[in-house]
Formats: sequence, structure tokens, C-alpha cells
Amino acid sequence: MFKWILEQPDSKKLVPKDKIASTYKWHQLGVLLATCIGYIGYYIIRLVFTTEQNDIMKDYHFTTADIGLILSCFGIGYGIAKLFMGALADKCDSNRYLMLGLLLSAILNIFLGSTRNLYLMMFLMFLIAVTQGMGAAACQRMIQLWWGPRMRGTVYSIWSSAHNAGSFICVAVVQLATFLFAGSISAVFYTASVVSFVICILILVLGADRPKVVGLPDISTYTGDKVILGNGKTSTSDSTNLSISQIFIKYILKNKLVWAVTLTSMSLYLVRYGIQSWIPSYLVQNKGFDPAFAKWVIGIFELASVPGVIIIGAISDALKGRRALVSIACVIGVLICLTVYFFTDNHTLIIAALIIMGNLIYAPLTLVGLMINEVVPKFAVGASTGFMGFFQYIFGETLATALIGVLVNKFGWFASNAVLYIASGLAILFLIYTAISENKMRKEAMAKNK
Repeated sequence: MFKWILEQPDSKKLVPKDKIASTYKWHQLGVLLATCIGYIGYYIIRLVFTTEQNDIMKDYHFTTADIGLILSCFGIGYGIAKLFMGALADKCDSNRYLMLGLLLSAILNIFLGSTRNLYLMMFLMFLIAVTQGMGAAACQRMIQLWWGPRMRGTVYSIWSSAHNAGSFICVAVVQLATFLFAGSISAVFYTASVVSFVICILILVLGADRPKVVGLPDISTYTGDKVILGNGKTSTSDSTNLSISQIFIKYILKNKLVWAVTLTSMSLYLVRYGIQSWIPSYLVQNKGFDPAFAKWVIGIFELASVPGVIIIGAISDALKGRRALVSIACVIGVLICLTVYFFTDNHTLIIAALIIMGNLIYAPLTLVGLMINEVVPKFAVGASTGFMGFFQYIFGETLATALIGVLVNKFGWFASNAVLYIASGLAILFLIYTAISENKMRKEAMAKNK
């Protein structure tokens, strides 16, 4: 099994030159479908417990604190797993790695739906978080290996929208299972796993690890794609003999741009969850919203972002990969929307601000996920994804929930507003540094290649 999951050798049977373009397109379509459908499967498993939490509290006699403990096990496990499982993805067949993570998540989810023991559920949720940490790194690595910079922003944005689609489809699966199996909580978990098992098969059928594995030239040869490193040199290789620790130290820990983009992402995560997690409480307590409607606003905030994220990703491609500049414009827009959100009592304006803000927050979050992959060699994409994910979840999400909750309780909602303004400002500063550094490296690379 372990050998099966490792990176596969290049194919000895090469695709004829006259069929390379058409074969590339078919495989790119398959990889896009595999990553999007695959990550939807990951979200179905990830959110089924969250969706069922009210019924679980009622039937299992759990308290809100019990539910919080179980969910916290996922958050901690996922943040840690992103770091280690992301680095491991660089040494594996990305498509098989993606499938295996979902398969293990679905199996563990069956056990989660079969027990009522609090401590066992906490342990299982932690294990699910570890397997969930395999998904994003595999998907992002496949995107880097199959698309050049001219289309990568658009493709990455389309894949990123699977987050939102997965949330919606999870609810649909839960509602269907509830209807078919008379409200059985266990049946809901089993149904989610069965759906994910089917998706595992689709991933294997549709996806592919690297172009060379299927007899195609690598993306650097096919499109001239080059990764510009911090010293102005370029990298085109998609594999290496360096160990995981050597890759991590040389291309992650010693890379200033990786740190800048990671801290940008952490700041944006604080803004995202600082708004999203507190929408119902903030709107009811401060803006006079109906509690039932305030819950739906979260869905509006999520779903409305999909078209804007894809459009903004395409804009970053049209601007020749200047993703930091596009992100700066988005965060400035977020600051304007935050001001409207905080200081108006008009319900229509508040909803409009949230819809626009959903696009402007998720777009730079998507772009920084792409940027972190574009400042390292292709054989370090998984490590860079995991490194950023660790900071996003362990620090960004934690600060947005725990810290803001404490501050609001002690100082009122003004403290929350101040935190979000500061986080947005920090994101802009880190993005300015990134934009300047990227421009400098681009010029150095062009000069060396003349």
C-alpha cells in the first residue's frame, strides 16, 4: 500500500507530438474534475457532524460544551495535519494521495456515526482531521503540475469554489438521509461515507499525478512555466531527491516570501472567521435582525462569494500573475465594507456589504493559497500549503473565535471591530512587501535569462 501511494516513475511510453495538445486538454479536464469533486467529498465528511450537532445534542444528551470539545479536536488536528500531511504530499502520487485521504476520512466517519461515547468521538474527530489534511495539499500540487501561470489563477479559483459547493452538498446529503432513514443520525453519517466512497472511484478514474506519468511533457516544457525563487533563480523541476526535512528547511523556513504570504493568509483568516463566526450574534445584538434570518445570512456570505472569486482569479491571470496587487485592492475593498457593516443600521446595506465582502475576502484567500505555491519549486508545493494551513487554523481561526469572544465579552463589539481593522491593515502591509518582492524577482530573472 505504501509503495502504491508514492510518486510514480515517468512513463516510458510517450504521447506522439501531434497529440500532445489534445491529450493535455483531456487530462487537464480530468484533473480539474478530480480535484473539485474530490474536495467536495472532503467537505461532505468534514461538515456532517457540524450539520447534525443539534440532533446529536438532543438524542445523545450532549451539552454545547461537549459539542465544542469534539469540534475543537478537529480544529487542532487539522491545523497540525496540514503541516505534516502537506509536506508528505510532495513525495506521493497526488491523485492517489487525494483519494486515500478521502477514503480514510469516510471510513472513520462510519465509526463516528456508530458511537455515542464522547471521548471516542473526540479521538475519531481528531483522526478524521488528520486524514482531511491530505486533501488541499494534493489538489494544489496537481494544479501547479498541470497548468501554467496564464490559466492557473482561474483554475485555482474554480477549485477553491468547491469549498462552498461542498458545504451546500453536505446539507443536501444530510437532508436526503434524514428523509430516507426516518431521522437516524447514524444513517446520516453512513450516507455521507457512501457518497464519498463513490467520489473516491471518480478521483482515480478522472485524475492523474503528473504529466510525465502519463507520457506528456511537464508543464514547464509545455508552457515555459518557471518558478522564480528568492535569489532570482528559476526552477522548472517537479520532483527532487531532497528529503522532506531538506525541502522544508531550504524552501519553506528560509524563504522570506513564504513567511510574508503565510502571515497575510493568517491575517485574512482572522478577518474571515472574525466576521463569519459572529454574524448571527452581531446582527441580532447590534443591528436588530431576526435570529432565524441571521442564521441564513451566513449562507448568503458563503455562496455569494463563488462567482466573484472565479472572476477575480481570472483578473489576476490577465494581469500576468500579479496576484499580490489584486489582493491589495480586494483588502482595501474589505475595509470599506467593514466600515459600512459596523456603522450602518440599514439592513439592506448590511446584507449588500456582506455579499460584497464575501467576494473580497475569499478572493485574496484563494490567491494567497496560489501565491504560496508559486514562490516555491513544484516539488515543495505540498510543504508550502501545509505550512500556511498550520498558521491559518492554529492561529488565524483560533484568534478569530476564542480571542474575539473574550474581547467582546469584556469590552463589547467595538473590540471585535478594532481587531478586524488591525488584521486587514496587517494583511495589506504583508501584501505590499510581497508585491514589491515578486516584482524585483521577476526583473532579476528576466535580466539573467537575456
